[in-house]
Amino acid sequence: MTPWEKIVLCYSRVGGAGLCPTGPGTAGSAVAAVAAHWLFLPLSLPARLAVLLAVFITGALAAGMAERLLGKSDPGEVVIDELLGVWLVLLPFQESDWRLLLAAFVFFRIFDIWKPGPIHASENWLPGGYGIMIDDVMAAIPALLCVSVLRLFHIV
Repeated sequence: MTPWEKIVLCYSRVGGAGLCPTGPGTAGSAVAAVAAHWLFLPLSLPARLAVLLAVFITGALAAGMAERLLGKSDPGEVVIDELLGVWLVLLPFQESDWRLLLAAFVFFRIFDIWKPGPIHASENWLPGGYGIMIDDVMAAIPALLCVSVLRLFHIV
């Protein structure tokens, strides 16, 4: 494996989170929630939008390459899509409160695991790595709505 391929796998696994033997998606989501405190939430809204777009594109490319390198379709160890999903849930919020981060993590995981209706169908909307990424974007939307309602009522 070339150094570039190792870097791509490391990125698609969000470091080592994707190698967690039980629940790599949960581990990737947890890393994303914690990292958001320092790497995502301090940014301005336009910068956060740019980061999300960059993660979507680079994550899709890395996930597609990881599929080829690992010889599997949508490998569980690819968790860059979870990072994108959690950060999308956090997009409109400025504060970095542990309750907000926990709520984003929990609601995103619920919708990412459950995959009701169009969330599950979205996996087939786009080819390769883009298909891996889009279902987490779709799971983030209802999670964002749930977290927003909790925030509206000052629960988080």
